[in-house]
Amino acid sequence: MGGEEGHFPEVSLLCAPRARSLLPACCREHCGSMPSLPEGGRALCHDPTGWAQHLANTFRFQPVAVRETPRVRQLALRRESAIFLVNERLAPASTSPCDFLYDTDPQPALGTASNVCFEVDDVPGLCKRLQSQGCSLLVPPTELRDDGGSVTYGVVSSVVGNISHTLLDRSCYRGPFLPGFQPIQGAPSATGDGIKITHFDHITYVCPRGGAWAALDWYQRCFGFHRFLLNPRERPAEGYVLGGQGVGMLLLALQSAQGTPAHGCKLVFQHGGAGIQHVGLCTTDIVSTTRALQRRGARFFTPPTTYYSQGGKAEEIRGAGQDPHMLAELGILLDTTEYLMQIFTHPLFSEETFFLELIDRRGAPGFGEGNIQALWKAVQVYMDRQQ
Repeated sequence: MGGEEGHFPEVSLLCAPRARSLLPACCREHCGSMPSLPEGGRALCHDPTGWAQHLANTFRFQPVAVRETPRVRQLALRRESAIFLVNERLAPASTSPCDFLYDTDPQPALGTASNVCFEVDDVPGLCKRLQSQGCSLLVPPTELRDDGGSVTYGVVSSVVGNISHTLLDRSCYRGPFLPGFQPIQGAPSATGDGIKITHFDHITYVCPRGGAWAALDWYQRCFGFHRFLLNPRERPAEGYVLGGQGVGMLLLALQSAQGTPAHGCKLVFQHGGAGIQHVGLCTTDIVSTTRALQRRGARFFTPPTTYYSQGGKAEEIRGAGQDPHMLAELGILLDTTEYLMQIFTHPLFSEETFFLELIDRRGAPGFGEGNIQALWKAVQVYMDRQQ
């Protein structure tokens, strides 16, 4: 509750523009300098642990472009409209913050997803506006060119942890990816592999206690995002609170102008502060996609077995036209508020600071808040086993 936030070890902020885009939160300018949803963008991750290979081999993201210097490698991987840009240090001792194009080098030096890119129409104008709001500009407006044209970008620091936002204008660029990158030819085709991932759906931040409200205010004020409620019973001044056994979390959700506790505590501790907890990948067929990914070695959280039987849940699942036994076998959660299905991977970095979600929307605009409690329990069981 609003005045009781101090009782919770952590709070979680969901930031969800819900676009068919190349990244979880991706915007063009709207109403002057306010961003609105586009059809493009990217998410940037820093990867000392071989995650790019994991994305390619397990999740079948195709390497499409690369940039390499004696000190760093940057690799772009695409699946339909979803693009990850993975940054890797080749010589950590000599790496400087300016070594990475379209990003900065985050601290601390661990596996992390740290940048959400926004496509905009006027990078200099938006940077000036954000600076006037007190935002820290990490990279000033910069123009890069090659034979495909030009792009302009800047990087601004978020109020949340090590997160930054690349502001990118590629309206004058017709090349295969971005200036400074070389296209990768002959990548294996993903056709027929059964993985139906189409775009990024949302991102989820985890903040230390007291941080979510500050983040909510910052994204509303600086980026023009709007609050939306996760639950009909949610009170705007209090947020959506889950609690029990001495731990809890506060969920707050944002969407663009157009458009778990145990793990959260561990993420904040191992990450050294707030950050991106997970990225939601939209799929048009979560059953076939989950099966295909499991065959390739992906590991998913298993909900408590009671999830599929208690409170008439099996009847709800059948009413949505799904088989409760099949969903239980795969570990897929189903929320019947219009409805959607979800499943969550195990952490992908050795520090357990980041994981992925598959989400299959069948008319539901939210996040399956009825599933959050089940995920929370599953993550707690997983973490207990890791002790």
